[in-house]
Amino acid sequence: MTSVANLQPDPAPIVACTISRDVQNFDLLIDDMELELGESWGDLSFDDAITFFGQPDAASLEFVAVAVNAEDEKDLGRIAEIIKQAKVKGIKVILIADQVSPVALHQLLRLGAEDFVPYPLPDGALHDAIERMRKTQAAAAPVVVATRDGLVDEEFSHPSFKAKGDRDGVLLPVHGLAGGTGATTFAVNLAWELAAVIKTDAPRVCLIDLDFQYGSVATYLDLPRKEVVFEMLTDMGAADSDSLLSAMLTFNDKLHVLTAPSDMLPLDIVGPEEIGKLLDMAQANFDFVVVDMPSTIVNWTETVLARAHVYFATMQLDLRSAQNVLRLIRALKAEGLPHEKLRYVLNYAPKFTDLSAKSRVKRMAESLDIEIELQLPDGGAQVTQANDHGLPLAESAAKNPLRRELQKLAKSLFELNKAVEAGKG
Repeated sequence: MTSVANLQPDPAPIVACTISRDVQNFDLLIDDMELELGESWGDLSFDDAITFFGQPDAASLEFVAVAVNAEDEKDLGRIAEIIKQAKVKGIKVILIADQVSPVALHQLLRLGAEDFVPYPLPDGALHDAIERMRKTQAAAAPVVVATRDGLVDEEFSHPSFKAKGDRDGVLLPVHGLAGGTGATTFAVNLAWELAAVIKTDAPRVCLIDLDFQYGSVATYLDLPRKEVVFEMLTDMGAADSDSLLSAMLTFNDKLHVLTAPSDMLPLDIVGPEEIGKLLDMAQANFDFVVVDMPSTIVNWTETVLARAHVYFATMQLDLRSAQNVLRLIRALKAEGLPHEKLRYVLNYAPKFTDLSAKSRVKRMAESLDIEIELQLPDGGAQVTQANDHGLPLAESAAKNPLRRELQKLAKSLFELNKAVEAGKG
């Protein structure tokens, strides 16, 4: 580790600094900074940081890692000023937080930190945060969000109907049981297929992104993230159906979307009561409510599960998915929660002719004592391309095998719901 106070002229410039009350409180951060940057980083105290930003050496800084813990909450004003000054100087900020309250964490994130990593640092977390920061650096953008159509945030349409509370929507959460299982792709495309299932008198469908940290529904539909979403979530006591609709955006005049907030937020920024009210309002105004869930189990997961008609759990044919299925089922049974609502979705399922892999799927289901009701084919590169272009598969690759399976699923859900409504009538 190089102390900024003792920097000597060196061919290798200092590209990053840690900023903390005492960096020795974050020994894992020291190890990870050395692993990522070698000797090309320094350490600053809160007292020295702003002064250093005004020195010539600061011109080479790519980012600073601001490390705070619970003891630093009484000093939030000074820490906030450090983040503000870093942003003024064009220096990226990664926030390292150790047992900081959600309110304090959000306050610091709103000042412009590019990312935050919990402490103790998970393996590879700092590396991933630096990579994300570097990938988005070229696109660090203006406040006005441009889209593929050349539109800006203010020109996106909102739901045109008035909230009447005259619906009783089917709630369909989607939960990825491991990273990369395609949960968001599944949620986005299922919602779109439901919204377009018939040409006339189509059901009213909304898609809600509840992954407040890494939610990518907005990316997959090329929609801006609106500040009003955060305002509504943090004041759910005053929220009503009209405020929910005003926070939504409409994709291609059919699908109504509540994106994740523009800032990365702690998942417990809202509680079970707030999530329950949000879902109640959505179900009262839409026929189908598709929810993209965070992969993490949080204190309001039970709220969503209790209200869900079907709870889709996406997985792959691998050991991590199998282990996570066991953990989830064990946790739900221990709490007496309705694990029978889970519908397991195997993504990247083997082809019909791959008998060996089909046999592995059967053995996996038997060993886990579950039924894998949906097996979705690998959509290939077209899926990634569609997501990157902000379009559902139906709009960019209509004949893709994954799209066809999701279209069948949407049609069956629509017809089943229609039959249930007819039975009630």
